[in-house]
Amino acid sequence: MHPLRRATPRRYLMCPPAHFDVTYAINPWMDPAKPVDVPLALAQWEDLRDRYRSLGHTVEELAPRPGLPDMVFAANGATVVDGRVLGARFAFREREPEAAAHLEWFRERGFAEVLEPVHVNEGEGDFAVTASYLLAGRGFRASPLSHGEAQEFFGRPVIGLDLVDPLFYHLDTALAVLDDTTDEVMYYPGAFSPGSREVLRRLFPDALTATDEDAAAMGLNAVSDGLNVLLPQEAAGLFGPLRDRGFTPIGIDLGELLKGGGSVKCCTQELRG
Repeated sequence: MHPLRRATPRRYLMCPPAHFDVTYAINPWMDPAKPVDVPLALAQWEDLRDRYRSLGHTVEELAPRPGLPDMVFAANGATVVDGRVLGARFAFREREPEAAAHLEWFRERGFAEVLEPVHVNEGEGDFAVTASYLLAGRGFRASPLSHGEAQEFFGRPVIGLDLVDPLFYHLDTALAVLDDTTDEVMYYPGAFSPGSREVLRRLFPDALTATDEDAAAMGLNAVSDGLNVLLPQEAAGLFGPLRDRGFTPIGIDLGELLKGGGSVKCCTQELRG
Protein backbone atom coordinates (compact mmCIF):
# COMPACT_ATOMS: atom_id res chain seq x y z
CA MET A 1 0.00 0.00 0.00
CA HIS A 2 1.32 3.43 -0.90
CA PRO A 3 0.76 6.41 1.41
CA LEU A 4 -1.94 8.97 0.68
CA ARG A 5 -0.27 11.51 -1.56
CA ARG A 6 -0.84 15.21 -1.17
CA ALA A 7 0.43 18.09 -3.29
CA THR A 8 1.87 21.03 -1.38
CA PRO A 9 2.02 24.51 -2.93
CA ARG A 10 5.47 25.37 -4.22
CA ARG A 11 7.24 28.51 -5.36
CA TYR A 12 9.49 28.21 -8.37
CA LEU A 13 11.91 30.47 -10.23
CA MET A 14 12.09 30.11 -14.00
CA CYS A 15 13.76 32.03 -16.83
CA PRO A 16 12.24 32.29 -20.34
CA PRO A 17 14.46 30.94 -23.15
CA ALA A 18 14.39 34.21 -25.12
CA HIS A 19 18.08 33.88 -25.94
CA PHE A 20 18.33 30.10 -25.94
CA ASP A 21 20.82 28.64 -28.42
CA VAL A 22 23.50 25.98 -28.61
CA THR A 23 26.66 27.81 -29.61
CA TYR A 24 29.10 25.73 -27.55
CA ALA A 25 29.21 22.22 -26.11
CA ILE A 26 29.75 21.71 -22.38
CA ASN A 27 27.79 18.45 -22.02
CA PRO A 28 27.18 15.42 -24.29
CA TRP A 29 23.69 16.61 -25.26
CA MET A 30 24.91 19.82 -26.89
CA ASP A 31 25.74 19.97 -30.61
CA PRO A 32 26.24 23.47 -32.08
CA ALA A 33 25.66 22.00 -35.55
CA LYS A 34 22.00 21.33 -34.73
CA PRO A 35 19.72 24.35 -35.26
CA VAL A 36 17.55 25.59 -32.41
CA ASP A 37 13.93 26.70 -32.86
CA VAL A 38 13.61 29.50 -30.29
CA PRO A 39 9.82 30.05 -30.72
CA LEU A 40 9.28 26.32 -30.16
CA ALA A 41 11.56 26.33 -27.12
CA LEU A 42 9.61 29.26 -25.71
CA ALA A 43 6.25 27.57 -26.34
CA GLN A 44 7.43 24.39 -24.60
CA TRP A 45 8.80 26.40 -21.68
CA GLU A 46 5.53 28.34 -21.36
CA ASP A 47 3.62 25.07 -21.26
CA LEU A 48 5.73 23.91 -18.31
CA ARG A 49 5.28 27.25 -16.53
CA ASP A 50 1.52 27.19 -17.10
CA ARG A 51 1.27 23.59 -15.87
CA TYR A 52 2.85 24.62 -12.59
CA ARG A 53 0.42 27.48 -12.20
CA SER A 54 -2.56 25.29 -13.06
CA LEU A 55 -1.50 22.96 -10.23
CA GLY A 56 -1.59 25.85 -7.77
CA HIS A 57 2.09 26.71 -7.64
CA THR A 58 3.68 30.14 -7.85
CA VAL A 59 6.15 30.82 -10.63
CA GLU A 60 8.49 33.81 -10.42
CA GLU A 61 10.38 34.82 -13.55
CA LEU A 62 14.00 35.81 -13.89
CA ALA A 63 14.63 38.17 -16.81
CA PRO A 64 16.81 36.52 -19.48
CA ARG A 65 19.98 38.30 -20.55
CA PRO A 66 21.50 38.41 -24.05
CA GLY A 67 24.59 36.31 -24.49
CA LEU A 68 23.56 33.78 -21.83
CA PRO A 69 21.81 31.05 -23.83
CA ASP A 70 21.75 28.56 -20.92
CA MET A 71 20.05 30.93 -18.49
CA VAL A 72 16.78 29.09 -19.14
CA PHE A 73 18.20 26.31 -16.95
CA ALA A 74 17.37 28.26 -13.80
CA ALA A 75 17.90 25.32 -11.44
CA ASN A 76 21.64 25.86 -11.77
CA GLY A 77 21.61 29.44 -10.46
CA ALA A 78 21.25 28.81 -6.71
CA THR A 79 20.00 26.47 -3.99
CA VAL A 80 17.38 27.81 -1.59
CA VAL A 81 16.59 26.04 1.71
CA ASP A 82 14.63 27.61 4.58
CA GLY A 83 14.83 30.96 2.84
CA ARG A 84 18.64 30.85 2.78
CA VAL A 85 20.28 31.24 -0.63
CA LEU A 86 23.51 29.52 -1.61
CA GLY A 87 24.56 31.04 -4.90
CA ALA A 88 26.24 29.21 -7.75
CA ARG A 89 29.78 29.24 -9.08
CA PHE A 90 29.83 27.72 -12.55
CA ALA A 91 32.46 25.32 -13.81
CA PHE A 92 32.52 26.78 -17.34
CA ARG A 93 33.24 30.40 -18.18
CA GLU A 94 30.36 30.47 -20.68
CA ARG A 95 27.87 30.33 -17.81
CA GLU A 96 29.76 32.34 -15.16
CA PRO A 97 27.69 35.56 -15.53
CA GLU A 98 24.48 33.68 -14.70
CA ALA A 99 25.55 33.42 -11.05
CA ALA A 100 25.57 37.19 -10.55
CA ALA A 101 22.18 37.56 -12.26
CA HIS A 102 20.64 35.10 -9.80
CA LEU A 103 22.24 36.67 -6.73
CA GLU A 104 21.03 40.09 -7.86
CA TRP A 105 17.46 38.76 -8.19
CA PHE A 106 17.49 37.35 -4.65
CA ARG A 107 18.99 40.46 -3.07
CA GLU A 108 16.54 42.76 -4.83
CA ARG A 109 13.67 40.72 -3.37
CA GLY A 110 14.82 40.94 0.20
CA PHE A 111 16.38 37.54 0.80
CA ALA A 112 18.51 38.33 3.84
CA GLU A 113 20.85 35.35 3.89
CA VAL A 114 22.57 35.10 0.52
CA LEU A 115 25.99 33.48 0.21
CA GLU A 116 28.28 33.84 -2.79
CA PRO A 117 30.18 30.55 -2.74
CA VAL A 118 33.92 30.02 -2.79
CA HIS A 119 33.75 26.58 -4.42
CA VAL A 120 32.20 25.43 -7.68
CA ASN A 121 28.59 24.33 -7.41
CA GLU A 122 25.85 24.60 -10.01
CA GLY A 123 22.88 25.02 -7.74
CA GLU A 124 20.16 22.42 -7.84
CA GLY A 125 21.96 20.79 -10.70
CA ASP A 126 24.02 18.96 -8.09
CA PHE A 127 22.07 19.62 -4.86
CA ALA A 128 18.81 17.78 -4.09
CA VAL A 129 16.85 18.51 -0.91
CA THR A 130 15.06 15.71 0.95
CA ALA A 131 13.50 15.74 4.43
CA SER A 132 16.67 14.44 6.07
CA TYR A 133 19.54 15.21 3.73
CA LEU A 134 21.08 17.48 1.17
CA LEU A 135 22.18 15.07 -1.56
CA ALA A 136 25.18 16.42 -3.43
CA GLY A 137 26.57 15.23 -6.75
CA ARG A 138 30.21 15.44 -7.79
CA GLY A 139 32.41 14.17 -10.56
CA PHE A 140 31.74 16.45 -13.52
CA ARG A 141 30.77 19.93 -12.31
CA ALA A 142 30.54 20.54 -8.54
CA SER A 143 33.71 20.61 -6.47
CA PRO A 144 33.71 18.17 -3.55
CA LEU A 145 34.66 21.19 -1.41
CA SER A 146 31.25 22.72 -2.16
CA HIS A 147 29.63 19.97 -0.09
CA GLY A 148 31.20 21.18 3.14
CA GLU A 149 30.38 24.76 2.23
CA ALA A 150 26.72 23.84 1.75
CA GLN A 151 26.56 21.82 4.96
CA GLU A 152 27.98 24.69 6.99
CA PHE A 153 25.62 27.23 5.42
CA PHE A 154 22.40 25.22 5.58
CA GLY A 155 23.14 23.20 8.72
CA ARG A 156 21.90 20.04 7.03
CA PRO A 157 23.80 16.77 6.59
CA VAL A 158 25.26 16.55 3.11
CA ILE A 159 25.57 13.17 1.40
CA GLY A 160 28.15 13.15 -1.40
CA LEU A 161 27.35 11.02 -4.45
CA ASP A 162 29.82 10.29 -7.24
CA LEU A 163 28.57 10.56 -10.83
CA VAL A 164 30.50 8.45 -13.32
CA ASP A 165 28.65 8.65 -16.66
CA PRO A 166 29.19 11.90 -18.65
CA LEU A 167 25.62 11.70 -19.99
CA PHE A 168 24.45 12.27 -16.41
CA TYR A 169 26.72 15.16 -15.63
CA HIS A 170 24.51 16.72 -12.94
CA LEU A 171 22.75 15.00 -10.05
CA ASP A 172 19.39 16.27 -11.33
CA THR A 173 19.81 14.21 -14.50
CA ALA A 174 20.17 11.02 -12.44
CA LEU A 175 17.99 11.51 -9.34
CA ALA A 176 14.70 13.21 -8.49
CA VAL A 177 13.09 13.85 -5.11
CA LEU A 178 9.52 12.54 -5.22
CA ASP A 179 8.43 13.44 -1.68
CA ASP A 180 10.57 15.78 0.39
CA THR A 181 8.63 14.99 3.57
CA THR A 182 9.31 11.25 3.49
CA ASP A 183 12.75 11.01 1.85
CA GLU A 184 11.28 9.39 -1.26
CA VAL A 185 13.37 9.52 -4.42
CA MET A 186 13.82 7.90 -7.79
CA TYR A 187 17.20 7.48 -9.43
CA TYR A 188 19.21 5.76 -12.14
CA PRO A 189 21.79 3.39 -10.61
CA GLY A 190 24.02 3.38 -13.70
CA ALA A 191 24.88 7.05 -13.24
CA PHE A 192 26.61 6.45 -9.91
CA SER A 193 29.79 4.81 -8.68
CA PRO A 194 29.44 1.42 -6.94
CA GLY A 195 29.95 3.00 -3.52
CA SER A 196 27.38 5.72 -4.18
CA ARG A 197 24.88 3.13 -5.40
CA GLU A 198 25.30 1.33 -2.09
CA VAL A 199 24.79 4.57 -0.18
CA LEU A 200 21.57 5.19 -2.10
CA ARG A 201 20.39 1.65 -1.41
CA ARG A 202 21.01 2.12 2.31
CA LEU A 203 19.38 5.54 2.56
CA PHE A 204 16.48 4.86 0.19
CA PRO A 205 15.84 1.09 0.15
CA ASP A 206 12.39 1.52 -1.40
CA ALA A 207 13.38 4.02 -4.06
CA LEU A 208 12.06 3.75 -7.59
CA THR A 209 14.92 2.98 -9.99
CA ALA A 210 14.84 3.91 -13.65
CA THR A 211 15.76 1.77 -16.65
CA ASP A 212 18.52 2.70 -19.07
CA GLU A 213 15.90 3.80 -21.60
CA ASP A 214 13.99 6.10 -19.28
CA ALA A 215 17.19 7.58 -17.86
CA ALA A 216 18.47 8.28 -21.38
CA ALA A 217 15.22 10.14 -22.07
CA MET A 218 16.14 12.48 -19.17
CA GLY A 219 13.32 10.93 -17.15
CA LEU A 220 15.01 11.68 -13.82
CA ASN A 221 15.08 15.40 -14.61
CA ALA A 222 11.70 15.72 -12.95
CA VAL A 223 9.86 17.93 -10.46
CA SER A 224 7.41 16.66 -7.85
CA ASP A 225 5.08 18.52 -5.50
CA GLY A 226 4.45 15.41 -3.44
CA LEU A 227 1.66 14.19 -5.72
CA ASN A 228 2.16 15.42 -9.26
CA VAL A 229 5.42 14.46 -10.97
CA LEU A 230 6.26 16.48 -14.06
CA LEU A 231 8.78 14.68 -16.23
CA PRO A 232 9.77 14.29 -19.89
CA GLN A 233 6.98 12.56 -21.80
CA GLU A 234 9.52 10.31 -23.54
CA ALA A 235 10.27 8.57 -20.22
CA ALA A 236 7.05 6.59 -20.54
CA GLY A 237 8.38 3.60 -18.62
CA LEU A 238 8.31 5.61 -15.39
CA PHE A 239 4.61 6.50 -15.62
CA GLY A 240 3.25 3.13 -14.48
CA PRO A 241 5.63 2.70 -11.53
CA LEU A 242 4.88 6.25 -10.39
CA ARG A 243 1.14 5.60 -10.52
CA ASP A 244 1.64 2.36 -8.60
CA ARG A 245 3.16 4.44 -5.80
CA GLY A 246 0.26 6.88 -5.76
CA PHE A 247 1.83 9.69 -7.78
CA THR A 248 0.29 11.40 -10.79
CA PRO A 249 2.84 11.56 -13.63
CA ILE A 250 2.46 14.46 -16.07
CA GLY A 251 4.38 14.18 -19.31
CA ILE A 252 6.02 17.36 -20.60
CA ASP A 253 7.56 17.98 -24.01
CA LEU A 254 10.76 20.01 -23.69
CA GLY A 255 12.46 18.42 -26.67
CA GLU A 256 13.86 21.68 -27.99
CA LEU A 257 15.47 22.58 -24.67
CA LEU A 258 16.91 19.08 -24.40
CA LYS A 259 19.32 20.18 -27.15
CA GLY A 260 20.99 22.18 -24.39
CA GLY A 261 21.10 19.21 -22.04
CA GLY A 262 18.18 20.09 -19.77
CA SER A 263 14.54 19.28 -19.19
CA VAL A 264 11.89 19.85 -16.52
CA LYS A 265 14.05 20.13 -13.41
CA CYS A 266 16.81 22.06 -15.14
CA CYS A 267 14.27 24.76 -15.95
CA THR A 268 12.93 24.89 -12.40
CA GLN A 269 14.58 26.27 -9.28
CA GLU A 270 12.56 25.75 -6.10
CA LEU A 271 12.34 28.65 -3.63
CA ARG A 272 12.00 26.88 -0.28
CA GLY A 273 10.92 28.82 2.76
